[in-house]
Amino acid sequence: MIEDLEELVLCESFSSDLAAVARSAEVVAAMGARYLDARPEFLVIDGVTHLRWTFGTPKVLLLGHHDTVWPIGTLATHPWSVVDGVARGPGVFDMKAGLVQTFHALAGLDSLDGVALLITGDEEVGSVTSARLIEETAREMTAAFVMEASADGGALKTSRKGTSLYTVQVHGKAAHAGLEPEKGANAGIELAHQILAIAAIGAGATTVTPTVLSGGSTLNTVPASASVGVDVRVAEVAEQTRVDAAIRALEPVVPGTRLEILGGPNRPPLEGAMSASLYALAQELAKGLGIGPLTSASVGGASDGNFTAGVG
Repeated sequence: MIEDLEELVLCESFSSDLAAVARSAEVVAAMGARYLDARPEFLVIDGVTHLRWTFGTPKVLLLGHHDTVWPIGTLATHPWSVVDGVARGPGVFDMKAGLVQTFHALAGLDSLDGVALLITGDEEVGSVTSARLIEETAREMTAAFVMEASADGGALKTSRKGTSLYTVQVHGKAAHAGLEPEKGANAGIELAHQILAIAAIGAGATTVTPTVLSGGSTLNTVPASASVGVDVRVAEVAEQTRVDAAIRALEPVVPGTRLEILGGPNRPPLEGAMSASLYALAQELAKGLGIGPLTSASVGGASDGNFTAGVG
């Protein structure tokens, strides 16, 4: 397994380098073929290479990704190594070790009938081309397991916050800041009002965070435009709906300005109740195999991965 992990890590796969992602897909496909005795489908969508294995009539989906956040050349500064039982290198944790574990686990089954394995190439940049592919593949499944790393102590991740991403754009009117500022509509001042209103939408476990700010053109001009990015994290679907409505209900304060709301919900949350029955089954099976008890964890961030979920 360590040798396999080294092979994957040494093939860098920065998400934004489509040629590197394609090379990585070839390496992952070859490794999978060795263990599963089958080549995958190569699904190239807008230049991004995804892989899918299908055995019989699938009812269980295993989901992963082979792209990483690390730019090409990172191996020069973060080389592959195994020291004191710890492997290091770009993509080791997220999630090339998960791919290796997946191949070895599947190779140990008596039959792969009923299993689908989907490995995407753009998870780290928001699954722009793979989101629909994931949905379509998962739609007929009874269960889905994302094969990213576990939480501390090997805990299965049974719930995870969802994300919404927005840009709130303020449109104002430019004017000379010294000669006739009263003829302008200051988008910067309006943005200040909106940042405070946006931050106040968060409550409890829901976080609504203004992030990237921009505005104005020159030092002596009343800003005609300004914007703020907003990162939203929610533990419940109802909260995602509430926050979306609240952001879209924002109203301008400064006369002569108007707001434009871009974006919306990006990924829904995985609520604990959604995975409860599947986790109970995992506990039962683990006990029968003498490897329990399993532990679970709720994860505060959000991504495609890191959970065990019932989807059917």
